[in-house]
Amino acid sequence: MSSQILCPGVRPSDSCTGLLSLDSSCIQKLIRKEPISDVYNVEQTPFARGKFASVRKCTHKVSKIEYAAKFIRKRRRSMDQMQDILHEAAVLYLAQKSERIVGLHEIYETPHEMVLVLEMVPEGELQRLVDIQDGIPEEETQSYMKQILEALAFLHDHNITHLDLKPQNILLTKDNHIKLCDFGISRVVNNLVEVKEIIGTPDYVAPEVLSYEPISLATDIWSVGVLAYVLLSSHSPFAGDSKQETFLNISQCNFSFPDDMFGEVSSDAKDFIQSCLVIDPSLRLTVHQCLAHPWLSSAPPPSPRPSNTMHLSCFICTSSQSCCHQSPPAKQLLPDRGILC
Repeated sequence: MSSQILCPGVRPSDSCTGLLSLDSSCIQKLIRKEPISDVYNVEQTPFARGKFASVRKCTHKVSKIEYAAKFIRKRRRSMDQMQDILHEAAVLYLAQKSERIVGLHEIYETPHEMVLVLEMVPEGELQRLVDIQDGIPEEETQSYMKQILEALAFLHDHNITHLDLKPQNILLTKDNHIKLCDFGISRVVNNLVEVKEIIGTPDYVAPEVLSYEPISLATDIWSVGVLAYVLLSSHSPFAGDSKQETFLNISQCNFSFPDDMFGEVSSDAKDFIQSCLVIDPSLRLTVHQCLAHPWLSSAPPPSPRPSNTMHLSCFICTSSQSCCHQSPPAKQLLPDRGILC
């Protein structure tokens, strides 16, 4: 596996941990050592924050183009995290060929942090839309799911599993296209590497993760089924009164389609969800089978949303227009490893 080159400059890590690495020439080309403030005006207040990372709006001083700067600590609990950070950078570098994945512009290194300068996606995360609507209309959900699966197909074609598909990690452009983001817990999986990790977000995690069985590309497909259910209904299919009850529901694949939420949803949509939410990973649809499913093969192209549906008053700057402060502080946008624990 270590000799497989995914693209010039990117290859699987020699440690067989499911991580990618960048070669030295690629690192020299991508990573800049001067202060980021020499090149960008960086806002002090993050618009997204996790335990070990934060995202701030930054503006290039010459071009005036706005970017999202993701600041990631190089050490966590006294442990070096550079291999994980360079893995995320490598996935983004590889994914420059995909229009459905957020773009990596450049990287800065400070004594304590790595800064990924990313494409700014102006309409923020899909979670905002889920929060303000009691389920997204089916045709619109079809369009989003098709685009999400196009992003996922690029990853799976390179044996990369995202492992944290959810509305918070899906960004919307002004013309209603999607960009997949946050690859911090993604992994390379194939016949030569067995990856077992308890990672992901509770409502979206697959049964094999909970039972500490090998992760595969099919692990993402379970999350695809949960995601389609959530977009259509604004509810989680497996949510219980406690985390333990949620995990039991997932392990038993215990879910239903209540009439009050799915009464007007097509049978094709329900069949798609059921074909993804299968306990045995080998029996789930592949990403390309998902795209060929009758529910998505006829999905409409993206169309711009009415401006008043997304531009709510911002909790930071109180603007009623699109701004860089994308979602309430209670919504953690940057999942950390071990989130299930």
